[in-house]
Amino acid sequence: MKFRRKAEPTQAPDESAPSAAGETTAATGDETAAPVAPTGSGPFDESEVAGDGVERVDLGSLLVAPTPGRELRLQVDEPTGTVQAVMLAGPDGALEFQAFAAPRNGDLWSTVRPQIAADIARRGGTTTEREGRFGTELLCQVPVQRPDGTPATQPSRIIGVNGDRWMLRASLLGRPALEPEGAEEWEDALAQVVVRRGTTAMPVGEPLPVVLPEQARRVN
Repeated sequence: MKFRRKAEPTQAPDESAPSAAGETTAATGDETAAPVAPTGSGPFDESEVAGDGVERVDLGSLLVAPTPGRELRLQVDEPTGTVQAVMLAGPDGALEFQAFAAPRNGDLWSTVRPQIAADIARRGGTTTEREGRFGTELLCQVPVQRPDGTPATQPSRIIGVNGDRWMLRASLLGRPALEPEGAEEWEDALAQVVVRRGTTAMPVGEPLPVVLPEQARRVN
């Protein structure tokens, strides 16, 4: 596995975008690996996939299966070295995701969703709820500034999945945000994400820690 630092961080238009982040890209070492067959019932808890024989990149709280045609990238806070989010990036879009501690048998996504919508409204954007493969999601339009200073609008789809004492929040950017009906492959990639909650008590809403694999080699 090889890691390289990107000069410019990729920012998602929701609350998960770090304010001071670098980006590290992971090549899994098998760019021609066959995609994992989607089951239609993920994302999964680690207990649900034990012994299934699928090779996954171990990022601590997240286990990610290689996806052909997409790079695995980690957004890292430069001052602390903390990994803040994980992204799969392709030529037509990107999927960013992060896991959070949640109450057992709770519905944290229903609580967080209006908070995200309110935050986007405060920033001058708009949100619309949509029923998708994973339940109620948000279609977002957020005002952003291009590198040259001109204004633009960034579309995204924000998805939340409630698990066993965890919630996985994902943002689809690019074409899968603009064309939800044609984003099945991106949704399949999200469905294969595995969350490792751990047994440590954590406040509800706290991000589950993501770590660089031990064998990672960082290059500039």
